Amino acid sequence: MRYVIKSVLALAITGLFTSGVQAQKVQENNQEDFSEFMDRSGNRFRTASGNPGAEYWQNETDYKIEVTLNDEDHTISGHLELTYTNNSPEELDFIWMHLEQNRFTENSRGTLTTPIGGNRYNGDVDGGYEITNLRAKTNRSTSSKHLITDTRMQVFFDRPIPANGGEATVSMNFKYKVPVKGMDRMGRLKVKDGTIYAMAQWFPRAAVFDDVDGWNVEPYLGAGEFYLDYGDYDYKVTAPYDHIVVGSGELQNPRQVLSEKMQERMEMAEKSDTAVFIIKPDEINDASVKAKQNGTLTWHFKMENTRDVAFSSSEAFIWDAAKIDLPGGDKAIAQSAYPRESAGQEAWGRSTEYTKASVEHYSEKWFKYPYPAAVNVAASIGGMEYPGLSFCDWRDQGEDLWGVTDHEFGHNWFPMIVGTNERRYAWMDEGFDTFINHYSTLAFNNGEYPSSLDQTRKYNNWFTSPEREGIDTYPDVTNLDNLGMTAYYKPAIGLLLLREYILGEERFDNAFRSYIETWAYKHPQPADFFNHMENVGGENLSWFWKGWFYGTGNIDLALADVIENEKGYVIKLSNDGDMPMPVEMKITYEDGSSEELRLPVEIWQRGDTWRHLLETGKKIKKIQLDPKKILPDVNFSNDTWPSTLYKK
Repeated sequence: MRYVIKSVLALAITGLFTSGVQAQKVQENNQEDFSEFMDRSGNRFRTASGNPGAEYWQNETDYKIEVTLNDEDHTISGHLELTYTNNSPEELDFIWMHLEQNRFTENSRGTLTTPIGGNRYNGDVDGGYEITNLRAKTNRSTSSKHLITDTRMQVFFDRPIPANGGEATVSMNFKYKVPVKGMDRMGRLKVKDGTIYAMAQWFPRAAVFDDVDGWNVEPYLGAGEFYLDYGDYDYKVTAPYDHIVVGSGELQNPRQVLSEKMQERMEMAEKSDTAVFIIKPDEINDASVKAKQNGTLTWHFKMENTRDVAFSSSEAFIWDAAKIDLPGGDKAIAQSAYPRESAGQEAWGRSTEYTKASVEHYSEKWFKYPYPAAVNVAASIGGMEYPGLSFCDWRDQGEDLWGVTDHEFGHNWFPMIVGTNERRYAWMDEGFDTFINHYSTLAFNNGEYPSSLDQTRKYNNWFTSPEREGIDTYPDVTNLDNLGMTAYYKPAIGLLLLREYILGEERFDNAFRSYIETWAYKHPQPADFFNHMENVGGENLSWFWKGWFYGTGNIDLALADVIENEKGYVIKLSNDGDMPMPVEMKITYEDGSSEELRLPVEIWQRGDTWRHLLETGKKIKKIQLDPKKILPDVNFSNDTWPSTLYKK
């Protein structure tokens, strides 16, 4: 055996140096396109299979908050107590907190990085926090030491918070002026019957300390959204007696803040499939309908296992509601609060219908809605989401109102249930949400409104623009002209391609549902999503993540030629684009029959051209690449081999 092995080895070595026509030239390949592009190896916190590891941890933040809304000077003032549980393996000498209201000052980083001409994220500059009486307690030791830097505050402890379950409390009083322009996220709107206060980022919030980056302390500039831990919230809002307050979570004291008539109507709404008025349009200024005729009322809400809460308060609200049917027979309630200017069946009169349909669809298709209520509020905000509550533009109607309502409530799945880092990875919430919006829109009322993803090729002008940026660009530095594509549409199209072109619906849905369930109320990173989809979907997709999510290249598959021979036809294909893709083609024969052929993506590992032998005795009339037109192929003029090019 040794002699045979030596002989074969000698012949092989000789062949390496043989010159002339018998020597084969090694062709360049595209293996680089298929290789790993980022470290996705596992550890004890996050596994290579895309699951939380055996020692995965995240910290917990529980809040008790009491605030008062002053509608004369437009201020919020109150008291906060945070119970912070340190589940990390290291003790903490301090915690960081977000003070997003400090964005609304003349010298904030967000103000100073706003272009002269402004942008969507304009904000007032006469606000900012007043923080007083801060106390940070651990192990019977109290500290008042803290350091405020722009939109962040570092709170120090005399004794560190112990690791692996140690607790600390941080309490403080706070006050600020509610901005009119709250960067299209919160603020106040003057309408005929009063003022609508849309309250979000309305209290100091703990930053996330995680196993990937430690403290996540990016400042709040505007475009980047939020990243928060989970916990239980108990909050009270004291407002003028004639205000209606709606908020995230469940109202705890309806008998104290709702009149008997309002309580009766709410009970009817909880059993109704269609909207029931709690406050009718002609009752907005009718004090007899309200629970009290002077002074103030305190509205008490609770919400469990959530990353945030928001609320709205106004004396100008029409208020209606209907029940939400959830899988397993569970119920929730859909509510809408809006001014008389927004009323009507062509506008906000259908808001509760839209909210109910959206939540029911996502609950059935992906993951059951976990919150007791879903509240839609009309405000001077283009669209902004919070757990169980959304703000949408008070002027929206019809298709626009459906689109923004559906999108904002879709965010309850990304990032409210699956708790991604919006400030860094906008595509993991905006893009995923835009993707699921496609299917909810197709399902709503038998397709009453069109989906924004109905044609992927309509975005080709952006795909071929030299100004385009990658999905992985941080939202705060993305050109705002590109943000709609990098955060919303390109990642959504990527998931659409995975579901309808690459993996197929069944494999994709199994993997995507598993991802949501596995990472519900946790903090997945991009690598966790990639790993999970590959492991459950059963496919190495490095080439796709690299090309689509971490690149700016485009798809351009081409039919180079079709040559007839004695066995049938040789179909010559070329990849004229920047990333590989499986090839789907429809072959139509002269006898009227047709067939579909699929070639795997691996044909492009060997180079940018491929020859496929189609054995058939029939005459081909036409070949069409991507017959369902799913791919955003930037040059579809080379996708067809028409009969006019066929030489008999």
